[in-house]
Amino acid sequence: MDKKKVGLIKQQFDFIIHKEASSNVEFWYARELMPLLGYERWENFDKAILRAAESCEMSGIEVSDHFREITKMIVAGKGAKRPVKDYMLTRYACYLVAQNGDPQKEEIAFAQSYFAVQTRKQELIEERISLIERTEARGRLRESEKRLSQNIYERGVDDAGFGRIRSKGDQALFGGHTTQEMKSRLGIKDTRPLADFLPTVTIAAKNLATEITNFNVEEKDLQGEQAITGEHVQNNRSVRKLLGQRGIKPEELPPSEDIKKLERRVKSQEKKLAVQSGKLPEQDNG
Repeated sequence: MDKKKVGLIKQQFDFIIHKEASSNVEFWYARELMPLLGYERWENFDKAILRAAESCEMSGIEVSDHFREITKMIVAGKGAKRPVKDYMLTRYACYLVAQNGDPQKEEIAFAQSYFAVQTRKQELIEERISLIERTEARGRLRESEKRLSQNIYERGVDDAGFGRIRSKGDQALFGGHTTQEMKSRLGIKDTRPLADFLPTVTIAAKNLATEITNFNVEEKDLQGEQAITGEHVQNNRSVRKLLGQRGIKPEELPPSEDIKKLERRVKSQEKKLAVQSGKLPEQDNG
């Protein structure tokens, strides 16, 4: 997501911030937040809020501190007023709602970072969005490689064969450099996967090649290590050519931060978020 777009979306989220008078805790009204998260129907958004509240409870955090159901009066047809259900949501509650949304939506990806960053400075939001994009890309590659492993096992190739196929694919993608050579170039320990230190664009490239291999292995019912290796090498070469047309050589890109460290940092932020968000004051039922 480019900086200009992040700035525009940020303005929309900033505009609907409210503060609880007695506690000075920031909160958002669910009905104002709903369209910014890409939801059109209240019924669907209400379900996402309920799932978020369940997540809050399962984490051992008091739901009422962060989710407050309220009733609002709205003007209906011919000026008549009618009550509608709404919620007051702390930053932590909004974060959980975003976590329960569709991560493919740009609005959801932005919101997960916007509500997780305490200061909401744009550069920190941009940094976290990039972090999330990389961890999600790594997750997609992990799943596509798992599927490839299952596919080739069903076609007479063992674990050692899968390792050779994947290594040959890497060699095609990285301009003749083997997986081990790339680890040496980037200073990666032998025990760690190469993909955990690759930039997002390279992870996405590996995933694309692997997904094409999966598709053709299944569609053409390729059998045996030799046929599947040829398919995977060809797909990695094609993806490398595509990158080259945009001036990108995967083997020349610098390593990125260890993705395991990034994942731990995200988890740490999440744990602190509930406390940093503050609590909605107890309702006055008098």
